[in-house]
Amino acid sequence: MTTLTERYSGAVEFARLAHHGDVRTGTSIPYLSHVLAVSALVLEYGGDEDQAIAALLHDVAEDAGGEKRLDEISVKFGAGVGRIVRACSDSLAEDRAHKDPWWVRKVRYLAHLEAADEQVLLVSAADKVHNVEATVADYGAEGEELWSRFNADSGRGGQLWYQREVARVLCSGLTDGPARLLAARLATAVEALHDLVKESVGAETVVQDRQWAEKHAASHRLR
Repeated sequence: MTTLTERYSGAVEFARLAHHGDVRTGTSIPYLSHVLAVSALVLEYGGDEDQAIAALLHDVAEDAGGEKRLDEISVKFGAGVGRIVRACSDSLAEDRAHKDPWWVRKVRYLAHLEAADEQVLLVSAADKVHNVEATVADYGAEGEELWSRFNADSGRGGQLWYQREVARVLCSGLTDGPARLLAARLATAVEALHDLVKESVGAETVVQDRQWAEKHAASHRLR
């Protein structure tokens, strides 16, 4: 059984302050709700306290300070937490307005994920499960209007491609214990979203989107 100490409660407060005023994309839901849910998933699927804390803080360096914030996390919560947060960040720009383009970040993140250990993969899987399951619910309510929330460079095709690629990597890397069930849950959610989109725009359009996205991804791998 994982025992949670005062480090965990301190990380909740750290995340609350770091994400103060932030909301989930396209909603009025406090962003803190996302990291709390991700941390809960990590604990439910066998994670330890370091992983649960990293889940609370997985977006802090990426969205609120970059390397300086990551250094602060490592000092306050330990090098192990800092290592996981670094591995789960697709950008460490000090100002999030200066992040690299979407395709650059996502192709790079996938490459890093391929080489990551299971401690990192569990936190990443919990993050993606919460995101994709929320997207499934929102697409059911909003349909194609949903994509206007996301990065304009990615489009529907880029988002669907990225989710499927992340699920592929995580299902390959998480093969033992409860973590494999979380990876399978992610794969199920991704397929559910693809099915909804196919019903809405047609299978041929989804195939064309995938081909477009694969070309974009390949061009960024070559850079």
